[in-house]
Amino acid sequence: MSDSNTTKFTNPSIFILLDIPGLELAHVWISIPFCAMYIIVILGNFTILFILKGERSLHESMYYFLCMLAITDLVLSTSTMPKKLAIFWFNSNKIVFSACLTQLYFAHCFSAIESGIFVAMAVDRYVAICHPLRHSTILTNRMVAKIGLAMVLRGSMLALPYPFLARRWPYCRTSIIPHMHCEHMYVVNLACADIRIMLNPIIYGVRTKQIRDRLLLLFTHKGT
Repeated sequence: MSDSNTTKFTNPSIFILLDIPGLELAHVWISIPFCAMYIIVILGNFTILFILKGERSLHESMYYFLCMLAITDLVLSTSTMPKKLAIFWFNSNKIVFSACLTQLYFAHCFSAIESGIFVAMAVDRYVAICHPLRHSTILTNRMVAKIGLAMVLRGSMLALPYPFLARRWPYCRTSIIPHMHCEHMYVVNLACADIRIMLNPIIYGVRTKQIRDRLLLLFTHKGT
């Protein structure tokens, strides 16, 4: 006899995102700072990109990394903020399963890319301070492009297992996500499967210290 209180299904059609409980009447007012911050992010980062593109004197490694950071910030904020504003303004709290996984992937992917860019910017400043005469020969445009590609590949590969595994799991608890976007752990906790592999940071995580040490080793070897 089947349990009538448990409905088992794979790849649910929709998830329901929860807003802020008890503050439904204040959604319009709450949305104002969210919308203002999003507008500032869009205008600020596009201004940075416009200035860096037009000013040839800024075509250096540090500003290339700043350009990468601006693009990452734009994608990262756009992957979640429009849905939050839709919840506040139109009570549009439903999100299809594939869109939820896409949002989850982009949030993890570009968060990892952003952390990698911060490390690369720190290494750039380290080389500029400790080896100022060799900075331009070590951090060439080719090397900056390689670092940027490595950060993108790292972020993409680190985030890839999350939506892949989440798509394969069965879901039988509920379709309600107690968050305003598809946050990874909330989605994982809805699955009726062994999720311990998703909780182990050693499997899919790369420590920032390891990346920093490898980059320093690469630049030191190139500079000698």
